[in-house]
Amino acid sequence: MVGPGAQGVDRTARTAKAQETESRLRALFLAGLDGDSQCYHAFLQALGGNLRAFLRRRLSHIPDEIEDIVQEILIAVHNARHTYLPAQPLTAWTYAIARYKMADYLRGRYRYEAWNEPLDSQQQELFSESDHEAAQACRDLDKLLSQLPDRYRLPIVHVKLKGLSVAEAARETGLSESAVKVGIHRGLKALAAKIRGTT
Repeated sequence: MVGPGAQGVDRTARTAKAQETESRLRALFLAGLDGDSQCYHAFLQALGGNLRAFLRRRLSHIPDEIEDIVQEILIAVHNARHTYLPAQPLTAWTYAIARYKMADYLRGRYRYEAWNEPLDSQQQELFSESDHEAAQACRDLDKLLSQLPDRYRLPIVHVKLKGLSVAEAARETGLSESAVKVGIHRGLKALAAKIRGTT
């Protein structure tokens, strides 16, 4: 049986490891933004490893699809790198993107399976466990997004979830490109804070 002292030591070790990961990834990422391609490549590799572990804990029911999701997240991080502000924790920023991409992937998977999987009422349940999780992820994401003002929510929906460019999102929402970028940044920051408060 683990005593309270051992739990405290374990928590301290986890915190120290998380801080070390944050410092290492942040240094590589910022160097990459400054033009050091080797550091940026090392950042993507290290982040990919962390994301795989993050997703394996949450998506153990679809292990063959984890690599696809990791690649989608890495692309999203790369495409959104201009929205990162050095004052914010890098890992919180990247994991916020990871959660949205994971939910988006599960939503797409749920829709595909709902339309393409043959159902036999005598042999299988109407919805599988993964369908339930996808639906739950969609509901959770929709609930979180609904708490944001439109100036934050719409840029995130159009750019991060629908995959539009900043210019396209500006046309769709009537916001300026600068307002779209600011909305994404502030919206992701607000959502990250809400996620930390609910997990």
